[in-house]
Amino acid sequence: MEGKVKLQEVLPADIEKRSFEIISREMGDVKLDPLEEPIVKRVIHTSADFDYLENLVFSPGAVETAMEAILQGVTIVTDTNMAWSGINKRALERFGGKACCFMADEDVREAAGKDGTTRAAASMKKAASLPGPLIFAIGNAPTALVTLYELIQEGRLCPALIIGVPVGFVNVVESKELILKTDVPYIVARGRKGGSNIAAAICNALLYQCGGRD
Repeated sequence: MEGKVKLQEVLPADIEKRSFEIISREMGDVKLDPLEEPIVKRVIHTSADFDYLENLVFSPGAVETAMEAILQGVTIVTDTNMAWSGINKRALERFGGKACCFMADEDVREAAGKDGTTRAAASMKKAASLPGPLIFAIGNAPTALVTLYELIQEGRLCPALIIGVPVGFVNVVESKELILKTDVPYIVARGRKGGSNIAAAICNALLYQCGGRD
């Protein structure tokens, strides 16, 4: 029939596999660290943006440290419900872990109002008191990263990993650069790009490397 669009015939179960094959092909001769490569590829898969080959930076040993924390039953703290929703909780729970987002909590709202700060900052302070290993997955709020930096500098927090990938134009670049100055493990998307979906994608890539996927 005239005007009918011809698409590739790909079963739903094969779409992700085919996508990663395309990503690998278009990466060409780029060589990445074997533990970092699956994370970079999943971020590209999520965003269709190959700039992450250059923008996504890892502190030495960050992936290994994060995987150890996952196997110990890590708590992943996000700055948005969108990031929380995107994390594969079934995979996380296999290792005794959980994901939390405190942004909508009443005590966080009250603390933010009392301190004259954002809910994201207040939620990071609340999360700092959680027991066990912590991974912070920040995809939206620069103030969350600034607060984490301050807590680290004050000796009140030593996370297993900070995923610093806020997206935007105001204080985004500067907040990411603060995390790069710390001694804690990090995965940071330098520049303006990122987002809650990217934060969740990085978490899932780490979980899948630990064997948390069917």
